[in-house]
Amino acid sequence: MKMPRYVLSLIILSALTWGCADTTSHSRAVYMLMDTSGTYSQQLDQAKTIINKLLISLQSGESLAVARIDSGSFSEKDIVAKVTFDQRPSVANQQKLKFKESIDMFIGGVRGSAHTDIKGAILQAVDYLDETQAAHKYIMIFSDLEEDLADGHIRNLDRITLDLTGYRVVALNVTKLGLDQVDPKRYYDRLDAWARIVKDRGGIWIKLNDIARLDRLLKPET
Repeated sequence: MKMPRYVLSLIILSALTWGCADTTSHSRAVYMLMDTSGTYSQQLDQAKTIINKLLISLQSGESLAVARIDSGSFSEKDIVAKVTFDQRPSVANQQKLKFKESIDMFIGGVRGSAHTDIKGAILQAVDYLDETQAAHKYIMIFSDLEEDLADGHIRNLDRITLDLTGYRVVALNVTKLGLDQVDPKRYYDRLDAWARIVKDRGGIWIKLNDIARLDRLLKPET
């Protein structure tokens, strides 16, 4: 059976990264959050492009997890796929292909959620990433950043010890909502509010619209 072109490309590009793998001081772990609320679920094909880039970039000993943002996201049940890549290139390549298949299956059958629990999703991301003990930790949020909590859900981060020191929190594809077109200040206020949440807890806030810059962003500092 002929191997699909995208599968062959993923294997070749992955293999090229193993020769320069550094699994010590430059180890990375990425937790990507995908907004599945409302019409945003229709944009998840763009998320797949980002995830494919992550699969190519991450190397031996590094970790990747992808989770959905839904009505109640402080839960492991929202993790779509997670993996720490094996030291053996052949095994790691199989892990990457299996990961991609899991993402494709999820996006192909995703249903939009009624609410958007972004803070809960971030708390779950920190729990996962802290356990990896990676030197460089990234939370990537594919969302318009408009949080809409279900009745009764409490997400007051001032009541929680949330340390984001050493974290880069990256906002991806922050689309403008209908009301943002009427009053652009709403859009910038929303971004500023999230930036303050991250910076006040020791993290680095990054807004990234040009996905071509993702590789440079993921390059560990020496």
